[in-house]
Amino acid sequence: MNTQSNGGLGTVEEEAAPAEKPLGSRAPHFIKRSRPLHVSWQVGVFVVGLAVVVGGVIMLPLPGPGWLVIFGGMAIWATEFVWAQLVLRWTKRKVTEAAQRALDPKVRRRNIILTTIGVVIIVALLAVYLWKFGMVLPWKVSE
Repeated sequence: MNTQSNGGLGTVEEEAAPAEKPLGSRAPHFIKRSRPLHVSWQVGVFVVGLAVVVGGVIMLPLPGPGWLVIFGGMAIWATEFVWAQLVLRWTKRKVTEAAQRALDPKVRRRNIILTTIGVVIIVALLAVYLWKFGMVLPWKVSE
C-alpha cells in the first residue's frame, strides 16, 4: 500500500479514490424541514422498498431477475436510510473485488482448466450412456 504524503493534503490513494456521497436522507429540503412530513416520507420509502425486496425474494425461485430486484429495493431504501447505504457500499466493494479477482490471469486460467475438465467429464458420461443404452430416453415415451 502506498502511503506517500502529499504536502499535508492526504495520501495519494485518498486523492485518487472517488468521493463517496455523504450518508443520510436524500429527501427534498422542504420534506426534511417538517418532522411529520419527513417521517411520512421515510415510511413511504420503507414500504415501497419493502414491496420491491419482497417481489425480488418471490422471484428467486421463479423465473425473473430476483437478485437484481432485491438490490433495486435496497437502492430505494438507501435513498433514506443509512444502514441501507452502508450495505450497498459494502456490496459494491465486494462485487468490485470479486470482479478484479476474476480478471486475474491465474484465476482465469484455473477457471478455464476447471471448466474444460467439467466439460470432458460430461462428454465422457454422455458417451458411456449412449454406448450402453443407445439413443433411448430414460423415461418411457409411447410413440
